[in-house]
Formats: sequence, structure tokens, C-alpha cells
Amino acid sequence: MYGVILGKNPELGKAEFFSFARRFGLKVKPIEEGWNWIVFESKPSIERHFRWLGGSLKLVRIIGESEEAIRELEYAKLFTVSLYGKNDWKLWRKLGSDIKRHFKATGSSKFFKPARVYSMPAELILKGFPEVKDFVFLFREDGSFLVGETIRITDPFELKKLDVERPVQRPILSIPPRLARIMVNLTEVRKGNFLDPFCGIGTILQELVLQGLSAYGSDRSEERIREAKKNLSWLRKEFRLKNSAHLEVCDARKLKRCFRERFDAIVTEPYLGRPLRRNPGRGEAIKLANELDRFYYPVFESFSDVLKRKGRVVFVFPAYRLRDGGIYRKDRKWLGKLGFEVLGRYTDYEDRHKLVRDIHVIRKRN
Repeated sequence: MYGVILGKNPELGKAEFFSFARRFGLKVKPIEEGWNWIVFESKPSIERHFRWLGGSLKLVRIIGESEEAIRELEYAKLFTVSLYGKNDWKLWRKLGSDIKRHFKATGSSKFFKPARVYSMPAELILKGFPEVKDFVFLFREDGSFLVGETIRITDPFELKKLDVERPVQRPILSIPPRLARIMVNLTEVRKGNFLDPFCGIGTILQELVLQGLSAYGSDRSEERIREAKKNLSWLRKEFRLKNSAHLEVCDARKLKRCFRERFDAIVTEPYLGRPLRRNPGRGEAIKLANELDRFYYPVFESFSDVLKRKGRVVFVFPAYRLRDGGIYRKDRKWLGKLGFEVLGRYTDYEDRHKLVRDIHVIRKRN
């Protein structure tokens, strides 16, 4: 039995996790869930594939339940304790001391204090994970808990490298590498042709190439295509990859003129409108969304020309944080008229953001 610790956006992370499981054929069987964790049964191969999750932090092997499970933990000279579902330093110290007493018969040990009552992957890597162990306590609402050990973590340093060490960077205009990974998993497509028709500097293409997938990208800007090529050349050198992506200068509304291929999935973040100086009112948000839809409509007509039957689209539409604190998310019924069905919708944003990413998972009907 395993547990997965979700990242800062648990709703999106949960959706990605189950899409990821279907994508890799892992036959995940959910057992129970907390706000930011899921306990499940799965094939051991999940340990090998875990690195390709973007919205999860840790993979945990469940040892048992309640304090009795502490006796089943394997000795570590240095360890930490991570609590999920509780934020209690006194409890953190008590559980750490209990583990230390259990280890005393084997040898001396000590536990280190993380920034919070749980350790983030970066802290564990810097301390020497996996030799340094992370013992995890998953608390239910009634106070009972499960005990486990972290066996895999996402590598934030690799994700940071993919972002800030590549030769061309456009922080405001490009999506984070972690989100690109999430979006690829949301397609549920394991093998086939992938297209990013608004590729920009190539963040999504980087992820496709890293995973050894058949990657195609386009952008109507020749400069963006040159920048994407630079970033992909750097990626191949840094990660010693043999494959790359096929790139074209192309208007996303005219894809069949540029590509003879048919695609299993399209993963992209398009132009989301001009930067907002202030949070809009509801009327202004509706107007902004409608203006952009006049561009998105022919884009999806073009998608229909190049997608295979039942092909998937993971597409970021704009939503807006309103002056009154709410969020305006448009329901785009015109997608159905074009032969598409929406399978899921998930938001992703920071509190300071005026523009909200409204991530749609879409399937082309027969």
C-alpha cells in the first residue's frame, strides 16, 4: 500500500495523479483520502514512474496504523518526521522521540527539524535522502493516523534547472515546467504524437522531449521558434538526449497547412490576453473572455483538422479574479458545437494573480 503527498494545488494534483495512473497503466485502487494526500494500492512500478508527476511531492510506502506501526520502521541514523493533517510541533517532537527510542536498540540516531511540521523535497535532498529517512504520519479527521516512509520525491532542483538555466527565459509569458508536466499527464496519452501549437520558448516541448515522446511544436512568431530551438538544443546537451522536437512557424488557426501528421494529443497555453493592471469587475471579465473566444473558436476548428479520433486537448483558458474576490470562469458551450467534450476543468493560480489559468481537459468526439 502506498500514499502520495499532493503539492500546493491538491485538486489539480489529485486529478493529475489519477490521469497519470491511467496513462502508465498502474491500476491504482484508492483506499482513502485526506485534504492533501491519497492512500492507494498499486503495482510497484509506480515507484519507477513517480518522477514524471508534477503535482505531487512524495511517494510514501505505508507501514501500518497508529503508534504501534513505529516498531516496524527501519533504523536510520538521521531522520525527520512529517505530519499531514496536523500542524502541531509538540506532537511532532513526541513522535520523533518515540521513533528515536525505538531505534536506540540498534544504534544512536537523531531527527532534524524541517521548516514546518513536514519536510519539503528540497530539504530532504539537501540532508541526503534517501539515506536520511522521512517518516510520514497521515492524520484522519478523527485523530487516528497511518504511518509510512517516503521512498520517492519530486526533484525541485531539476525543475528549477529546466526553468532558470535554459538559455532563453520569459518568466511572465511561459508556464512553469511543473505545470507542463501536469498538463502532459492530464492527456492520459502514453505514446503517440503530441503538439503544442503555441509553443513559445518551448516549456511544454521540453517535457515531451524529456519523456521521449514524439513532439511537435509551432508558433506564429519566428523569434519564438528560434528561442525554442535554442532551449531544446540546451536540453539535449544537458540531459544527454538523442530525440528532439519538430518545429514549424505556423498560425494555430491553420495547422493543417503546416502538419501532415495527425495528433493523439494537443497540450498548450495560448495567448491569454493583455496584462491586467487591476482586478476586473464581472462585466469587464465577461467582455475580455468573449473577445478572446473570437480567437479561440477558429483555433479549435483547426485542432479538429489535425486531431485523431478521440484525441485529447489540454488547453489553458483565461479566468479572472474579480474585484469582489470571486472568480469568473466562462462556460464555453461552443466547444460542443465543434465536436469536443469537456472532461474536466481545474484552476491554477497564486493569490496575487489577477488572471487565473482555467485548465480544460477536452476530448474530440467520434
